[in-house]
This record gives sequence, structure tokens and C-alpha cells, in this order.
Amino acid sequence: MSGQPGKLLRLYVNERDEYHGKPLYQAIVAKCHDLDLAGVTVFRGLEGFGESSEVHRPHLLRRDQPIVITIVETPEKAREAIPVLQAMMPSGLIAVTDVEVTVVLNGAVAPLR
Repeated sequence: MSGQPGKLLRLYVNERDEYHGKPLYQAIVAKCHDLDLAGVTVFRGLEGFGESSEVHRPHLLRRDQPIVITIVETPEKAREAIPVLQAMMPSGLIAVTDVEVTVVLNGAVAPLR
């Protein structure tokens, strides 16, 4: 099965990060929907650290776990989305990987929209 070229974006943020009073990961999902991106998934990590070297993990009174937001998109739409998403992030990391994408719809290969 051969696919088409795509980009996998991984945005690493913190669960407590906010954007205009809303959890950042929720705001990013909404922005991806507004940008008509193909899809986005949010994962909560068990534990991790980033540029601050502060370890993020579950606490009794507050949530402070790492969040990874994954987006698969065409190279063109990914290139357009990156600066928009970056502007929403107070801190974090964006990793971009070249991928081969195969979309399956009703058992058949379909184009990435």
C-alpha cells in the first residue's frame, strides 16, 4: 500500500498551559478544526520534562502532566498551520516529521483532505 507524503506534527505542552483562559490543548484542537486540518489527537503523558527541566507528573491537588498533541496533515497545510499554533504556545516544543500517509475510508484508500 503506497501513501502520499505528509507531515506529522507533535506539539509538547504542559497540562496547565492556557490560551485566553482555556486549556491550551483544547484551544489548539479548536484552532486545528478552524484551520480545516485533517485531524488532531491529544495525549496526556504520565510524566516528563522539557526545556525547564521541571518534572511534570500527577499531583493530588492540581494537574501538571505533559501533553502531546499530534497532527497529521499535508506538507502545505502543515507549513501554514505551524506559525499559527506556535503563536498560541507560551512555551513548549514542536517536532515535525516527514511521514507517508494512507487514509482508509470504507476499506479503500482515500486522499488526505
